Amino acid sequence: MAFEKLSDSIEELKKDARSFADSNAEYYKLKAFKGGVKGVTAVVNLLLILFFGVFALIFISIAGAIAISVAIDSPSAGYWIVGGFYVLLVILIVLLRKKIGRVILTKASESFFK
Repeated sequence: MAFEKLSDSIEELKKDARSFADSNAEYYKLKAFKGGVKGVTAVVNLLLILFFGVFALIFISIAGAIAISVAIDSPSAGYWIVGGFYVLLVILIVLLRKKIGRVILTKASESFFK
């Protein structure tokens, strides 16, 4: 009788352990799915912002170049000035790329390990 009770308890423990393992696996699957969806959503949002941001920057740059050209009364000078501004910006980014990389790595690490 005691042996049957012990045997039943062991069987019940096995079932409970299997049920716990299955529930745990499902939880982590859902958690991974949620993380994946969040990541995809963030990438899509970033791509949309970049896409429309680039178009806005192009139109603003053209409008600024035209305004500068009209202001100094030279048809191409505004485009040269705006182009030169972007070249200077690229040179600045190249010179500061290691610092920029460290800042991005630090922020990403803080966000990831929270």
